[in-house]
Amino acid sequence: AFILGLYMNLYEHQSTLNPNMPLRDLFYIAKQMEKLVVDDTLYSSRIVKIPTPKFIVFYNGVDACEERRILKLSDAFQKKEEEVDLELKVLVLNINAGMNRQIMESCRTLKEYSIYVERVRKYRAVMPIEQAVEKAVTECIRENILADFLKKQRAEVIAMSILEYNEEEEIKKIRASERRGGYDDGWNAGRIEGEAAGKIAGKKEILLEILEEKGEITGLLKKKIHDQNDMTTLKSWIQKACMTDSIEEFENDIGSM
Repeated sequence: AFILGLYMNLYEHQSTLNPNMPLRDLFYIAKQMEKLVVDDTLYSSRIVKIPTPKFIVFYNGVDACEERRILKLSDAFQKKEEEVDLELKVLVLNINAGMNRQIMESCRTLKEYSIYVERVRKYRAVMPIEQAVEKAVTECIRENILADFLKKQRAEVIAMSILEYNEEEEIKKIRASERRGGYDDGWNAGRIEGEAAGKIAGKKEILLEILEEKGEITGLLKKKIHDQNDMTTLKSWIQKACMTDSIEEFENDIGSM
């Protein structure tokens, strides 16, 4: 989330289609707006001005999706009405290769990111994901595609790309299981719970691997990571670890959360 001019922009990247983005963004924007008006009184006769919100999702998954799609909060309402009292619209932009050419040509970084993802998928079809990512990163650096970023953050990019790909594959399996009605009994519920625990453990392992390249991990930090079992928080920490330059900086970042 960031403010630019008079707009509060909430951007997110998705590798899977998610119809619940309007509801998620409703929660996000409420928290952000609450922070903005913390010093104002909402019981005043003066209207409290707020930035105009804009919601955008950049999608680059493998499922078919048009170039632009509008998701609406009202689509989730149990009672359908022609006029609703609360609405939130999310613009989904397909950033796969060949899509939204005008946007891609005006933003070199986005275009090059699309090329990188396309390379990973192409090579993944004929080799293990680890090799596919390594090959894609090496080629992109050689061809000056995201070269500066990939050189500086090579290890982190490889770890995150493998994580994202495996997570995308896992979501596909879960959705296939849902379509087969596989969640209807207790055995499957227990299996899914076990898979979730395994995914959390995997994220902790990836986080520690990334941090090991930044310096010596303190015992206190290891314990904090070990005790954290919220998937969203762990993903956020992995992203912070990829962008930080030292263990101290990372500890300060997560300590302020």
